[in-house]
Amino acid sequence: MIVARTGNEAMAEAMRQINPDVVAAYPITPATEVVQLFAKFVSDGKVDTEFVPVESEHSAISACCGASAAGARVMTSTSSQGLALMHEILYIAAGLRLPIVICFVNRSLSSPINIHCDHSDSLGSRDSGWIQIFTENTQEAYDSVIQAVKIAELSLLPAMVTTDGFIISHGMERIELVDDAEVPKFLGERKVKHSLLDVENPITLGPLDLQDYFFEHKRSEIDAVNNVLPIIEKVQKEFGDKFGRYYPIVEEYKLEDAEVAVMAMGSTAGTAKVAVQRLREKGKKVGLIRARVYRPFPRLQMLQQLKKVDVVGIMDRADTLSTLGGHLYNECRSILYDSEKRPLLKNFVYGLGGRDISIEDIESIYENLLELKRTGKVDKDIVYFGVRGE
Repeated sequence: MIVARTGNEAMAEAMRQINPDVVAAYPITPATEVVQLFAKFVSDGKVDTEFVPVESEHSAISACCGASAAGARVMTSTSSQGLALMHEILYIAAGLRLPIVICFVNRSLSSPINIHCDHSDSLGSRDSGWIQIFTENTQEAYDSVIQAVKIAELSLLPAMVTTDGFIISHGMERIELVDDAEVPKFLGERKVKHSLLDVENPITLGPLDLQDYFFEHKRSEIDAVNNVLPIIEKVQKEFGDKFGRYYPIVEEYKLEDAEVAVMAMGSTAGTAKVAVQRLREKGKKVGLIRARVYRPFPRLQMLQQLKKVDVVGIMDRADTLSTLGGHLYNECRSILYDSEKRPLLKNFVYGLGGRDISIEDIESIYENLLELKRTGKVDKDIVYFGVRGE
């Protein structure tokens, strides 16, 4: 069925079709609509979900952990400071291998107070053991939420699917919904080996774990993260085979003969595709690399794309505050260390607090990269693009 939906509406529709057992949530802009709309589905009897309105995001994710440990299929939604308040419990959810899914809307972290998009919030929790999928548009957000439930339950790892605040979350787009009956068939029922509610076989979760066993238990979690990419690929293919929409771990666009490329995450990749097409019409060999799955970082897939071009401009919508530039930039430099071919890299930190990035802006970045290819020299490797006075 073809419909017009905002990103928030699309995520809420996906949640309705998934029909999770429990949703615990606390509202925060610009993710409020996701659970607000879902609460209406609960009120209208369109789902069987136990909806728990809690007093904070910390309580929301805590309630999700309890419900998931009891064997329930569990989801929530949040943004920005909400995820920051959840931060303590994110590690607990991953360490206890609880397959919770967050419909996440990217928004800058305070201060100063700002309600618009950058990626500092989800990237601030990048090492918590959660799968992170960055979506380009509303259709992908809807599809990815459905996929994330299956990925999380197969890998026993929690996952968040992100959209760019207001750009996708409140932007109306044409999308194709899967039939209601097909989503439960695709997901199946959650298979639970151990449940807190199984009184015949009692278990303990989250006990004190000191020097004698902590390392081994943490190593088990690390192994799960290290081996989840094949599960993601498997679910993506199953989804594509069933519904006709395929998504890669790392997307390439017009890279087959490109000399330079931009790398981006989220909605900016869609803008960059238009810039690529316009420059291609002028005979310029440019391409795009889109980081879709950010955690775990897809080292091999990313290397494969990076080595195809001579110069890469890496666009980060957040800064590490480390003097080293953005998150994507640092991780791409790291994986290129042992590579025989290393393209020249330049980091463009952009769009903080929702500052717009236009097609023309990205075209100017491509022109800069083409000049770098001509000279073979990067004079300034980190640029804060779009800042007045830079």
